[in-house]
Amino acid sequence: MLLADTTAGLDTGDTAWLLASTALVLLMTPGLALFYGGMVRTKSALNMIMMSFVSIAVVTVVWLLAGYSLAFGPDLGGLGLIGGLDHLGMAGITPASLTGKVPTLLFATFQLTFAIITAALISGAVADRARFGAWVAFTAVWTLLVYVPVAHWVFSPDGWILSKLGALDFAGGLVVEINCGASGLALALLLGPRLGFRKEAMRPHNLPLVLLGAGLLWFGWFGFNAGSALGANGTAAAVLLNTQAAGCTGLLGWLLVEKKRDGHATTLGAASGAVAGLVAITPSCGSVDLLGALAIGLAAGVVCCYAVSWKFRFGYDDSLDVVGVHLVAGVIGTVLIGVFASAVMTGGATGLLHGGFGQLGKQLVAVVAVGAYAFAATYGIGKVIDRVMGFRASAEDEQTGLDLAVHAETAYDHGVLGHGSAASHAPTAVKAPVA
Repeated sequence: MLLADTTAGLDTGDTAWLLASTALVLLMTPGLALFYGGMVRTKSALNMIMMSFVSIAVVTVVWLLAGYSLAFGPDLGGLGLIGGLDHLGMAGITPASLTGKVPTLLFATFQLTFAIITAALISGAVADRARFGAWVAFTAVWTLLVYVPVAHWVFSPDGWILSKLGALDFAGGLVVEINCGASGLALALLLGPRLGFRKEAMRPHNLPLVLLGAGLLWFGWFGFNAGSALGANGTAAAVLLNTQAAGCTGLLGWLLVEKKRDGHATTLGAASGAVAGLVAITPSCGSVDLLGALAIGLAAGVVCCYAVSWKFRFGYDDSLDVVGVHLVAGVIGTVLIGVFASAVMTGGATGLLHGGFGQLGKQLVAVVAVGAYAFAATYGIGKVIDRVMGFRASAEDEQTGLDLAVHAETAYDHGVLGHGSAASHAPTAVKAPVA
């Protein structure tokens, strides 16, 4: 994430590009809803979609009230750990306020869309078994206590990972991918496996929906990565090309493994491989050249194809492979900056292949720090919520399916629900007299 000179004036071209990028990134969460919704069984498809959509609303409110200020406000104590409350409720920020060459209100909204999809991604790790009310509470608390500090560490000019450690993360490998992956693992362990895990087949119920969601995610990813240049410039163009390249080699790498190992190149594999490549290039898209992007995407596609089966070996039920794809590919992309980083892209820092020997260590430290913090903090938050209100759905609701048990989707069947529902006021058919 680049922050330009704040003394410069408004640039309308940069502003127009960031406006478009913000819309693209926001679209990724409905895309994720379809992607996840198609991957689960029929009885939980709408619940899965709801978990993404409610994240949009909850995270938006939290971010505008306090999240943005804590993430991007002036650093407290000079430690690079958290911002202050100077902009609580967006106080002091007007349409004339600038961050670099774009309005601060736009920059804050762009950053909001990152926070939204990061929280929504975690839901895939606990699909089919999380109580909806507990998920809503978790999303609000997690955003403030986990996402916001990590965003300050990495994206704020005063954050310790960026300013003191010197690790690189252009668009969110640490903040989004490793953060949500480690958090997803913590929740999956806390809630335990689904009923029938490793005993019953739990196949995706709608693969065309999965591919549609993956396509929307891929489309939005151009705003996610290239928008992080905060300008309509050559950096954004290079990042956009790197993003496309890595998504393609991720897809091909996954399919090659499937074909060699299983004899079939699957549609779910194509979608998953593309996402793995896009995840891996997210932190490195502004640090590596085209050949580096191709290699990183390929590595992610190959490794993640194997990584998604680890849950069966180790017994953690990461329902929709948040760990196997987002955590693993996020680590790959972040660490490989230390191998492929090019001075042409970074303006200075280089990886091992370009003669730099210190960047790899910085990237490893950042990965461990963010992963450990996200896992520990998420487990603690989840444990408290579980004690207070219960996080896991009952066995009966899980067996029935959360669509019916939680969201009362039978309301669409006129006459099924009782007093107070729209259906209860539907006219009752008059029986014909028996001859």
